[in-house]
Amino acid sequence: MKSRIEIKRICAWCGKEFIAYKTTTNCCSHKCGNALYKKRKRDAAIIANNNLTEKIVTEKPIEKIKDKPFLTITETAIYLGVTRPTIYGYLKRGDLKATRIGTKFLLSKDDINNMFNHPADFKLPPKEKQAITEFYTTAEIIEKFNVSESWIFVMAKKNKIPKTFNRGKTYWSKKHIDTYFSSKAPDANITEWYSVQEVQDKFQMSLNAIYSFVYKNAIPKKKVGITVYYSKKHFDIAKGIRQAEEPKYYTVREAMEKFKITRDQLYHYTKYHQIPKIKKGKYTLISKPELDNLFEDPIIE
Repeated sequence: MKSRIEIKRICAWCGKEFIAYKTTTNCCSHKCGNALYKKRKRDAAIIANNNLTEKIVTEKPIEKIKDKPFLTITETAIYLGVTRPTIYGYLKRGDLKATRIGTKFLLSKDDINNMFNHPADFKLPPKEKQAITEFYTTAEIIEKFNVSESWIFVMAKKNKIPKTFNRGKTYWSKKHIDTYFSSKAPDANITEWYSVQEVQDKFQMSLNAIYSFVYKNAIPKKKVGITVYYSKKHFDIAKGIRQAEEPKYYTVREAMEKFKITRDQLYHYTKYHQIPKIKKGKYTLISKPELDNLFEDPIIE
């Protein structure tokens, strides 16, 4: 039922005069009401972001450590704007000294500042190009790695494998060929494999279906002679007949609290050291074993 109360109001959005039937009505139309609501939400978001920025600025790690006479390794890295591994390098070379107190290593800020009182001349070391002295012939590659001659030329061109010609034969850099094939070698932890025929018999799949399935699920494979094998474990997990092992991860917040680092530093370490991470809903999860290994206490003798 429409209220009989008539109240003269000024629209809070467009400024026009209108008749309201409730004391809580602020706008003359639904359109003006939506516009006012969006403006209020936008203003609230701006205020929240400004407050967050001010908080981050006041809580910057450099602000906390600028007056401390002794710094931990992490704080030293923040102070110098480098990574923890760089600080470990300074310590191992003797550029900096650290004192162990309990489980922490502390560095004197005076020692850190004194490093800059004795600058060394900056010279780029000359880059010496090493001569290639060991080679495979095409026939040796075919015999050792069970590949075709045409495949060798395609692979070598794609990966810029050095080669030379001598007395009608093509010679390929042994170092570059071995490096390429070692990078393609299957994971040594994989011990069980399906042949293509076994996959066809077990899962009733055509060759095209197998190739598509393997590519889509990134299933590891190896080639022995002319026979291709696929990882049994990975194939079964992709097919849903085996449960995948649950990897261990830190959330970003857990990693920041445990290692006493900022979010930016954490993302820098994971990117620089190529530490695996996954997205789960709104959370980013970072590999626990690899992060623990990166931040384990150094041994200084």
